[in-house]
Amino acid sequence: MKYKILRAEIKDAEEILKLQKLSYQSEAERYNNYDIQPLKQTTREVQEQFEGHVFLKAICEGEIIGTVRAHENNGVCYIGKLAVHPNMQNKGIGSALMNEIEKCYTPEKFDLFVGSKSDKNILLYQKLGYSIYKIEKYGCGDIRVFYMEKNA
Repeated sequence: MKYKILRAEIKDAEEILKLQKLSYQSEAERYNNYDIQPLKQTTREVQEQFEGHVFLKAICEGEIIGTVRAHENNGVCYIGKLAVHPNMQNKGIGSALMNEIEKCYTPEKFDLFVGSKSDKNILLYQKLGYSIYKIEKYGCGDIRVFYMEKNA
């Protein structure tokens, strides 16, 4: 399977959101909580994030099959909402998106968070050099999240 990773544009916001909501269904099921932010986000909110974030998209046959976004603040690059189409997962797309988004910044460290029950995602981030530094409850219900970081 051939795909390209490109910088997303604001016109991609609706398709990115559609993919995000599809991809995060499994997370909602895992935690039995459909009130998670990635499922509630609106197209307008995604469009507004283009102001201060870099968005990347993985494209295959003209379709967005993966996405990730990040922004930097005070020497820390915050990476969020890595999403890969459910039919395209476990093919290296998530790793490729992470590697590319990291190249967009030169921070002191990278930071992200992941649900504590999301074993495959935790393994992916650990494989990419991230380690857990904090555990907290997430704002919408009884979900625990692991904050992970990696030095640049």
